[in-house]
Amino acid sequence: MIGVVLALVSAAAYGMSDFLGGIASRRVAALRVVIVSYPISAVIIAGAAAFVGGEFSWRSMLFGAASGIVMALAMWWFYIALAEGPMSVVSPLTAVIVAGIPVIVGVVSGERPSAISYGGIALALVAVILVSREPPGVVDHTVSGARAPRFTRRVGWFTVGAGVCFALSFVFTHEIEVGTGLWPLVVARTVATVLVLAVAAGTGQLVTPPRDIVGFAVLVAVLDVIGTVTTLYALQAGLLSLASVLIALYPAVTVVLAVLVLKERVGKVQVWGMGLALAAIVAIALNG
Repeated sequence: MIGVVLALVSAAAYGMSDFLGGIASRRVAALRVVIVSYPISAVIIAGAAAFVGGEFSWRSMLFGAASGIVMALAMWWFYIALAEGPMSVVSPLTAVIVAGIPVIVGVVSGERPSAISYGGIALALVAVILVSREPPGVVDHTVSGARAPRFTRRVGWFTVGAGVCFALSFVFTHEIEVGTGLWPLVVARTVATVLVLAVAAGTGQLVTPPRDIVGFAVLVAVLDVIGTVTTLYALQAGLLSLASVLIALYPAVTVVLAVLVLKERVGKVQVWGMGLALAAIVAIALNG
């Protein structure tokens, strides 16, 4: 049960982080938020790691580095896909890949959830698709009269690539050994930070955002640390196939916050998705 609780805390933290990051990204390019939040989160995790302790393991450090690489690539490619393609297609497709691949890896590697948990996994996969869909009537472009973004082959590749990389970050984090503390996460976030800064420099976006956006970036960093740490412990405490699909429900939190705080309209499809998410949580919790 502790794995389920940690996975849900992780989903909540990631959902809140995405909500705040989304607000900040309406004012500046998303990458300019990440180049502030990632270094801060790396420092916070390093400070926490010093208190937590843990044994050194080359294997865990390498998996931490691998997780950092794929996470940085996932963020970069996901933002490209969102910028160039229709969010109503990019977001749910990414979400189902993020939720689905770890389930497949877990089952292939020998995990055997109960029959009711398999039902919960199926419900969760459908839930992330429905929750991530934009309600009908939402305009998917920002310039009046501009042609709506199309799901081109290029957008498709970036979307799938981002989903696969996000999913692999769960798989690699699951391989971090118990007892190594938070040091593998320090390696992961440091590697990701270096790559994000390199991408920002290469694309001419290595510019500090305005002061008010920095405040958002700091909050995003703190929430990101909470999500990252609870993800590690959730994956160590439970099955990859179950913990990862619960963490992937984070879009539901983002949608709820958008409705409560920004008074955004939620579609019937999203309501159904959140209902299925709750049912999935109950079914999976019965396994733990």
